[in-house]
Amino acid sequence: MNLQAERVESLKAGVLGAGAIALTYLALTLMHAYAETQASTELLDQAGFADWRNWFSLGSTTLTGGLFGLTYRYIIRQDTNLHLGSGAVLAFGLVRGLAQIDPLLWVASSPLDLTVRVGESVLLFAIARLVLDWSLRRGLVKRFESS
Repeated sequence: MNLQAERVESLKAGVLGAGAIALTYLALTLMHAYAETQASTELLDQAGFADWRNWFSLGSTTLTGGLFGLTYRYIIRQDTNLHLGSGAVLAFGLVRGLAQIDPLLWVASSPLDLTVRVGESVLLFAIARLVLDWSLRRGLVKRFESS
């Protein structure tokens, strides 16, 4: 495959990763809002999409998903080692999840809250991996060919 075709495939992987993570992030945000309100009339307002910080968070999470998709394609290449993909998910998930935890709040936060934050980040990338693996099997995205 030539360089231009490789770039197109990488772009497709990045867009798929970004889309999968953005949709999963929105679903998780709405689930949290629903759990807090238990009333669907206030759901979108409670989700906080009127606040610019939540839009920034969605944007940065989507960008991270795109970078994951792009990187994932290069990580797995032609290899069938399951640990490569799992390692990528865990690496991206832990970096994102642990970055959300403020060290000053560790005392005030419950271990469950900390676990949920990191777990949700790993879940985001695990779902993106499933989408990317499915796309690779279907031929929608081609694996990176090692030279």
